[in-house]
Amino acid sequence: MTNTPRENSSQSLAATDSAPAAKEIILLPWGAPMRWLRLGWRDIATHPGTSVFFGLPFLFMALILHGVFHIGPEYSMTMISGCLLIGPFVAMGLNDLSRRNEQGIERDFLGSLTCWKLHLSSMGILVVVLLVLTLLWGRVSLVVTALFFNTNIPSDFDVMEAALDARNWEFVATYIIAGAVFATLIFSLLVVSIPMILDRDTDAISAVITSFQVVGKNTAVMLLWAALMGLSVLVSVLLPYSAGIAVIGPLLGHASWHAYRDSVHRIGSSPTLNPASADSA
Repeated sequence: MTNTPRENSSQSLAATDSAPAAKEIILLPWGAPMRWLRLGWRDIATHPGTSVFFGLPFLFMALILHGVFHIGPEYSMTMISGCLLIGPFVAMGLNDLSRRNEQGIERDFLGSLTCWKLHLSSMGILVVVLLVLTLLWGRVSLVVTALFFNTNIPSDFDVMEAALDARNWEFVATYIIAGAVFATLIFSLLVVSIPMILDRDTDAISAVITSFQVVGKNTAVMLLWAALMGLSVLVSVLLPYSAGIAVIGPLLGHASWHAYRDSVHRIGSSPTLNPASADSA
């Protein structure tokens, strides 16, 4: 039986780099995050309709979080956990679009939409780890609140009112520090793991270890990248109806592919990023 064009395309993508290969973590220049954003915009310009389609789940999640935050902010962490069940699969679809664009492979909307099926085991493990971390984050948040206010959450406590009261600065500082620790863990876990699973069909543990290695070797650059991502998301959700996230979400998804490609190389392969010319790329 012969394969259809879509099957051939999917098989070629899955087969590429599936064999284990020695990797090298690259020391990145300061200009790398801006390069990733520029390449992300290029990918959106190449596939504008498809990219914005992938942005709709981000918009939907932002609207839900916005509503929950105003109605019952104590449930926000639970909703974030739900978003983390969907986000990685959307991100992988965007990574697949960038990969096809980079390799000159014909666009396949359905293939990008369902590319996670070829890596379901690794993606499932990754999502479970994310979910556990987020639930722990939520539990720590409740414990911090209870320690400072001796309250029965969520029935009789206004989180925002407490946070905006200057007398509660110790609570706010502790809450932010706890959140920053978990946010750093999640960022470090995700920064290159999803595109690596797509590119190499590697297991989730190896991808996560590599992601932490990238952050460890490029801590300052990755902090800059995290700050740019956070600022972009913040600005996008401040627009009416959080409409900007429908574009910023795909932009960051595309950019994450280029962050991976610049950060992790096979030994003996040609780097995609030339540190000397990164700022002019």
